[in-house]
Formats: sequence, structure tokens, C-alpha cells
Amino acid sequence: MPSFIKTVAAIAVLATAVVAQSDTTPVTGKLGDAPLQSSNPAGVAYIATFTSNSKSNISGNVLALTSSDDVGVNFQIALTGLPAEGGPFLYHIHDYPVPADGNCTATGAHVDPYVRGETPVCDASSPATCQVGDLSGKHGKPTNETFSATYVDKYVSTVPGQGAFMGNRSIVVHYANKTRIACANFVDYTNGTAGTNTTTSTNGTIVSGSSTRTASSQTGPATSGSASKTSGAASSSSSAAASTGAASQLSVNGALVAAVGGLALFVI
Repeated sequence: MPSFIKTVAAIAVLATAVVAQSDTTPVTGKLGDAPLQSSNPAGVAYIATFTSNSKSNISGNVLALTSSDDVGVNFQIALTGLPAEGGPFLYHIHDYPVPADGNCTATGAHVDPYVRGETPVCDASSPATCQVGDLSGKHGKPTNETFSATYVDKYVSTVPGQGAFMGNRSIVVHYANKTRIACANFVDYTNGTAGTNTTTSTNGTIVSGSSTRTASSQTGPATSGSASKTSGAASSSSSAAASTGAASQLSVNGALVAAVGGLALFVI
């Protein structure tokens, strides 16, 4: 084989190796890696409620509350009705709330304050290098029609005005091909009942019932909802507690919430 052909072949192999590496190597965002959110206020909670409709059979809740050590957010997820095909599924926190017409496309892109982008895919072993809103990339993708999970994401904030703040945003479930299936707004759940989405924008301006983000000058109404019954359970010890009051009573690590009306029942 002529030497120049060998050289071309060697270059092709090297290029393939570089591409393969780029698919797995952690990528730092243009503004750096996501920092730990270590100043989240105790007792803060939000909930997103999915309700089955003509477009999707997904129902259930995603509860998000400040972790017990105030670092990051404790997510407790219980969903049913995911499609029988099209997985593994993806789910992310998106920039904007779902508008009144339920259009999931209007929720914008994933929360990504450090401008990391979607490509290459998130390396779960280096979560600080992932998009802040890429929950399934960091913590695992649903593969079945029923999904439950409990984990702490240390890079999500419950402090209004932070780029990593999740309280004025939405959560979207996607097929593996990124088509959006269903979406729901995070609403205040600090007192144990789902209220309206009253938050601050990234420039500190108070906005009631909507989310205003100066980065793209968009405003979207937020819908409020009540907590509905969810299926699935997770436990980390052997005691139980019920709470209808402040989210300080809700701050339980390793618990999966089953929200029934205004009652949040945790198996601890």
C-alpha cells in the first residue's frame, strides 16, 4: 500500500477517535462549570403537576424542595402514563413557564446559564459540566411507563434571581428523539399547597403570575394547579411523617412524595 494511502488511513482513524472522545468528554460551558448552590433558603418548595389530557397520558408530580443541608434541590418524582415506545425518555427544566394554551414549545430551551449547550451529551459523572436543567442527563432517563426517582441536584437554585433558579420555570418530558411529550409549571408549594407562580426575574424585578427573563425579553403566564395523586414510592428509613404546613416540614431527603390535595405524605 502506498505510503500516502497509509497516511490518509491513519488520519481517518485519528479523526474517528477524536469524534468518539468528544461524545463522552465533559464540556465546560462558555461561562464555566455550574457551581454548587450552597445558599438555598431552608423550607422552600415547588411542585409541578402533570395531568393527562388529549395530547399526553402522563400524570403525576415533580416536587422540588431545598435539600436538608441547603445545598441544591431535593427532587422527588412520581410519574405514570409515559408512552410504551419512544424511550428512553428525557426530562429537563426549561427556561419559561407553560403558557395558558399548554404549548410545550413555548417553554424555550433547557436552563443553561453557563452556556454549555446540548452537544455533546451530559456526562453524568461530571454533573457540574452539564446544563443545569438537564435532570435526566445527570440523574438517569425514564425507560418504563411508570417512573419514580428521588435525588439531590446540587446545581439547581431556589434563590430568585439566580440563573440556576427553577421556581419560575417549567419541566418538560421528551421522547428520546427530543420531541416534547408533556410539560408542567413549577408553582410555589412552600405551605404544602400548590399556589401561583410568583417569583422574581433574573434582574430582581418582582413578577406575579408570570416569568419575565430579561435575557430574551419574554414573558409567559404561569398556570397554577393543585397537587394530584401520584404513584410510586421510595424509602430510606423506617418512619413516616405527614405535613400540611411549611416546607420546613417537607424538607426530607430520600423521600418520594405522594401529594393528595393539600396533604403531602412522605415515607422517610
